[in-house]
Amino acid sequence: MAANEDQEMELEALRSIYEGDVCFRELSPVSFQYRIGESGDPKAFLIEVSWPETYPQTAPVISMDAFFNNTISSAIKQSILDKLMVEVEANLGTAMTYTLFEYAKDNKEVFMENQPVNTVTSVSNSISIGTPEVPPSKKKEKKEQLSKTQKRKLADKTDNKGELPRGWNWVDVIKHVSIFKFSFFTVKKICKKEQELLILDSNLQISQKL
Repeated sequence: MAANEDQEMELEALRSIYEGDVCFRELSPVSFQYRIGESGDPKAFLIEVSWPETYPQTAPVISMDAFFNNTISSAIKQSILDKLMVEVEANLGTAMTYTLFEYAKDNKEVFMENQPVNTVTSVSNSISIGTPEVPPSKKKEKKEQLSKTQKRKLADKTDNKGELPRGWNWVDVIKHVSIFKFSFFTVKKICKKEQELLILDSNLQISQKL
């Protein structure tokens, strides 16, 4: 619970004002955080205000040690705290937490004008996810499998370098030529025989007419 009546009244006011504000966070009834700037803003920062037992007659404790501020230089943090403490001195004795948060919001650009913007490139943006594209491999042509007997015959025909000697298939060529020659002469004989039969038949028909 808040330590005194002034703190209780200010706590109720803060809860009412910042209800639904995602930038505001109540850590305890006497400790509060407020994010100055939108989420993703490289110049956003977070202020934490805590009340000692004698607040508001004494100054609140203002801190910027939150992890959210780890990219802000120490010099910038100290400069912001110094400016906020000037406001604290001007409002001492009154409820001032809301005033401090609003003052920081109104002067955000001035507070952070010397803070360099750190552009962090996500690793996931530069490296493609998932499995790399692999060019489709050419389908290997299935070679005709030789039987053991065929392999043995082929081995007998090759030399010691595994090469077939010149004219190794001449026997097959001669065999095919011989078959073709035989077929040609056979057809020729048949045709000649048919021609002779036709002549004989013609002679018979002529003789019968006579």
